[in-house]
Amino acid sequence: MTAEKINMPQLGESVTEGTISSWLVSEGDKVNKYDPIAEVMTDKVNAEVPSSFTGVIKELVAQEGDTIQVGDLMGYIEIEGGSSTDESAETDKSEEKQEQTAEKDKEDSSDAPMKKRYSPAVMRLAQEHDIDLQQVDGSGRGGRITRKDMEKLIASGDKPEPASTKSPPGEKETKAIQPEQPSESQPAGKPGDTEIPVTGVRKAIAQNMVKSTTEIPHAWMAVEADVTDLVSYRNKVKDEFKQSEGYSLTFFAFFVKAVAQALKEYPQLNSTWAGDKIIQHKDINLSIAVAKDNELYVPVIKNADEKSIKGIARDINDLAVRARSGKLTSEDMQGGTFTVNNTGSFGSVQSMGVINHPQAAILQVESIVKRPVIINDMFAARDMVNLCLSLDHRVLDGLIVGQFLARVKELAENTNAEATKIY
Repeated sequence: MTAEKINMPQLGESVTEGTISSWLVSEGDKVNKYDPIAEVMTDKVNAEVPSSFTGVIKELVAQEGDTIQVGDLMGYIEIEGGSSTDESAETDKSEEKQEQTAEKDKEDSSDAPMKKRYSPAVMRLAQEHDIDLQQVDGSGRGGRITRKDMEKLIASGDKPEPASTKSPPGEKETKAIQPEQPSESQPAGKPGDTEIPVTGVRKAIAQNMVKSTTEIPHAWMAVEADVTDLVSYRNKVKDEFKQSEGYSLTFFAFFVKAVAQALKEYPQLNSTWAGDKIIQHKDINLSIAVAKDNELYVPVIKNADEKSIKGIARDINDLAVRARSGKLTSEDMQGGTFTVNNTGSFGSVQSMGVINHPQAAILQVESIVKRPVIINDMFAARDMVNLCLSLDHRVLDGLIVGQFLARVKELAENTNAEATKIY
């Protein structure tokens, strides 16, 4: 029998870490290869981690709620068989013995060799409840403090005193006076306030937004489009389309098609900043934002420029349904080269989107509203929409972005029954 490592897999493009939302196995469970063993949450997707081996779960090192880097250790699984020769078996035993000796040396030099290896969940609980982790005994491997240790301690109410307040045996205890250390204070709640821990998808979104705004120099531009003909055409065919296809023909599908066509003509916006170079992508894969309660997912319509309006409408519907039912896969989230955000769905008329790192731009399609517009020196009621674009100023300049937006505007304003094919 040999023990193999279970490491955090790469669950999506540009994903660097994941949070273990729940283990689906326990120590001692027998699993087959490809059986799901854990649910992991990232900023892009919730996914099940499959086992890479058939065997018995030996040890779960990471705890539920822990956020760990891609490639880091999650646990161990014991599999049948081993090295093919006696020599390799002896090598394994020798290495194991060396590791045990090294571990013993560490234990001799420290009361708890792994005690200072705190998970993010343990650190958060310690900070929230003002607990000195040096005074906590861990039940984990090598004395490591687990989340369950902290929860048990908090529930008991027996919070340990900080080491600085304890005096040697036989001496009177005195309160140590420490100089006040400058630190960044966090707002404190008042009685009646509700404190919501920042975990899971919300934490991942926050980290990605900070990364985007700190690394990318954002600039913004907006144009106004008269989409009266588009509205009239869509309203005319939407009922028949829904009846025949089984899903809705939304305004958003028309805008996604226009963006995909414009990106073919202005590929500079379909790019990524890569330090010493700019990568201009051949495929046009459009990310769209889908909200589920307080969670936000950004699945991708692959090769959008090759699809009809009907095909795009189908993809929008399918991705939205799967996002809200928790069935998106990591493949659904990968490969996006440009983001189109349907902010108009909740009534917004003007907004500045944060770029979906590492893409170079994001387009916000705002709400279509009727407004009085002057045509041939006369007022007319027209359906108007704002198209607001955020751009990475390292990759793009105002001239090319202005030309791109003008083309999207032209395509949207010329969408009608005569010029536009849905199928």
